Amino acid sequence: MTSAAVISGRDPATGNGIAVSVRDGIIEDISATEDVEDVWLSPGLIDLQVNGFGGIDLNDGKLNPERVIELTRTMLSLGATTYLPTLITASREALLDGLAAIAEARRIDGLTRQVIPGVHMEGPSVSPADGPRGAHPAAHVRPPSLEEFAAWQKASGGLVRLITLAPEHKGAVDYIRAVVAEGVHVALGHTAASPEQIAAAAEAGATLSTHLGNGVAATLPRHPNLIWAQLADDRLSASFIADGHHLPAETFKAMLRAKGLERALLVSDSVALAGMPPGIYSQAIGGEVEVRADGRIGVAGTPYLAGAGLPLIANVPIATCMAGLSLAEGLQLATANPGRFAGGIGRLAPGQNADLIRFTTGAPGEPLKIEAVWKVGEEVFRG
Repeated sequence: MTSAAVISGRDPATGNGIAVSVRDGIIEDISATEDVEDVWLSPGLIDLQVNGFGGIDLNDGKLNPERVIELTRTMLSLGATTYLPTLITASREALLDGLAAIAEARRIDGLTRQVIPGVHMEGPSVSPADGPRGAHPAAHVRPPSLEEFAAWQKASGGLVRLITLAPEHKGAVDYIRAVVAEGVHVALGHTAASPEQIAAAAEAGATLSTHLGNGVAATLPRHPNLIWAQLADDRLSASFIADGHHLPAETFKAMLRAKGLERALLVSDSVALAGMPPGIYSQAIGGEVEVRADGRIGVAGTPYLAGAGLPLIANVPIATCMAGLSLAEGLQLATANPGRFAGGIGRLAPGQNADLIRFTTGAPGEPLKIEAVWKVGEEVFRG
């Protein structure tokens, strides 16, 4: 059965009214209109790094399809019409179990299948060193293995779409070249690599830096160092956690200017405690963890972060304030730019899937307020 609809709102790029004609889930036409409410219309947000949210933890060893489906509904309510569930460093068995659970969730739930195009494997080949390793468990850090990669793809039905690794591992360059040939994106992160190792990884096909400025030693040489090397390499795009806690405003602004708007994108990197009420929580990793009202998640009584606590609907306005961006530029960092790593989606253009959000804005830096969300032309959430 043919389905058609017209969805209208204000264009963030111009402020003018637009009417998006949708047929069978695809954007057919975009036209100007004056008959529009004071509400913005944009492609849905795309989050390449989600570890959990609202008490759902993808990495606690207890993942099942029902929890993946529940997380998917939560992400849609937060304006993310596409996201990559992110599995961090763990035992071989735990990663295979997690991949199998995600694959089963996609099999039994059509909406989850549409929203999750693949999985982000953040590890297990991260730096073994304290500091750049972050919260990844040292006991399970290991060099990259094509045999293990093949096992991942077998367990998930080929769902692994993005791999974050530290390129200083032995065999990393050959591994990068091989998985890129299989259509997988490789990102550099949680690393203590030299500039030469960064360049070699990019030459082999790595195309992204994972949450640049985080997952790195607290103290680095002035120059050269791995941050300068990644900022300067035009073969690498960079993701950033723009929550006001992971990067100071001036650092984010300078990094964004160096990398350029076209090669920058936002990720939430949200953890299970994201979206939870303020308070102290006891966690297997991190011990006593404090969730603050401003979204900061840290080890209680210390200056150390224990994860990211804000979704992209909060990070986009924070990023615009920190870097002096327009609304359209902030949205680009969370739609079209990450969309290049998810199959070329995230643009408001004829031929694209009708993955759309309508929202209003508040004071500078306040989260976007989602009014409605469409996935492939079907309304899936109304606030």
